[in-house]
Amino acid sequence: MPTPLTARLSSYARLMRIDKPIGTLLLLWPTLWGLWLASAGRPDPFILLVFVAGTVLMRSAGCVINDYADRDFDGHVARTRARPLAAGEVSPKEALLLAALLALAAFLLVLPLNSLTLLLSLPAVFLAGSYPFTKRFLAIPQAYLGLAFSFGIPMAFAAQTGSVPALAWWLVAANLLWTVAYDTEYAMVDREDDLKIGIRTSAITFGRYDIAAILLCYAGFMAIWLGIALSEGLGWPLYAALAGALILIADQYRRIRGRERMACFAAFLANNRIGGLLFAGLLADFLLR
Repeated sequence: MPTPLTARLSSYARLMRIDKPIGTLLLLWPTLWGLWLASAGRPDPFILLVFVAGTVLMRSAGCVINDYADRDFDGHVARTRARPLAAGEVSPKEALLLAALLALAAFLLVLPLNSLTLLLSLPAVFLAGSYPFTKRFLAIPQAYLGLAFSFGIPMAFAAQTGSVPALAWWLVAANLLWTVAYDTEYAMVDREDDLKIGIRTSAITFGRYDIAAILLCYAGFMAIWLGIALSEGLGWPLYAALAGALILIADQYRRIRGRERMACFAAFLANNRIGGLLFAGLLADFLLR
């Protein structure tokens, strides 16, 4: 039998989604894209370490805040009713304290970096903390999540170069579209439950045009990446990665066109491969120069 301390730590770990790293990876890939483009493939090792650790901490803090915001709703959704807050394993006060400690640890990590990076960390924390509450009033809260999940990109450019050029904001736009696409797939899993409890999501807003909207977002995502590849003079490894990403997107369409819950969830999870493939393309491109 687990001890009370072991059980409590296990509840905290599940609250932070330590057992489900997909969200951390989807947050990490865009940050790595930004670091590699900002540094021409040679990021400062310390900056790289700070951003990887900071990504883990901020994603964990975001998950805790998300469950705090949804604590009165999660018990009514089949997929989330066993979460620690909904199940009463962790109190709301404990959750807020844990989120604050995680955010503070992430902020301490960026203190040694330049002032522009520190300045950008403030809206990054605000976006991460406020996103869960946007599901009450925004028609497409996934767009807000996309902005929150993209802020590692300008921070990466600021930390590496001391500036945030237009390239960084184009990458933000690409990532925002990608986030709306994959998080709409995720929202399709819970659409029926969300309709009952009054949560707003892009899957509900797009309605019967949900799949068309997802594909349109993916098209914009790929178009911006192609423009970045051309403008930055990137080589064949990145173009090969884009071709691979296109194949993966086509496979996602095959999965979601029936709108079955588990198929939509599998399509959402498959986005990790898209993010990793594009990073692998960047990595190979700069290594071969």
